[in-house]
Amino acid sequence: MTDTLAPAPARPRRATLAEQSTELRLSVMRLARRMRQERADAELSATQYAALAWTASEGPLTPGRLAELERVTPPSMNRTVNCLVESGLLVREGSPDDGRKILLHATDAGHEIVRETRRRRDAWLAKRLAALTPDERNTIAAATDILRRLTDQ
Repeated sequence: MTDTLAPAPARPRRATLAEQSTELRLSVMRLARRMRQERADAELSATQYAALAWTASEGPLTPGRLAELERVTPPSMNRTVNCLVESGLLVREGSPDDGRKILLHATDAGHEIVRETRRRRDAWLAKRLAALTPDERNTIAAATDILRRLTDQ
């Protein structure tokens, strides 16, 4: 019998910061893309839904403010708003404070699309979270706080 040493277990290589960044970016993008598929109205683009959701959540908004929130140019937002108005999901009204200012309001149909889309997205994610272990769900909760901080920087 010969004395041989078993090879030492390989230590996992630590990913570089660049590799971690890439993996996180890809994972977040894939998750966001998959969740965007869960929506109440398949005819709306992601941009249209986002504008509708801001308006439904934040109350009356000017087209300029909506463009700021979505970080798009005002002409781009005007095209989006025009589609939503034509679809009956947003209405334009004059501001009671300044007759030159236009305010956008979500219609009842717009509010319903936002509610149903959020319900579908929450249900999709909750089903997947339920399949995780309690420790994994705790890790996701901690990561959620960290991701929120990253987005607030």
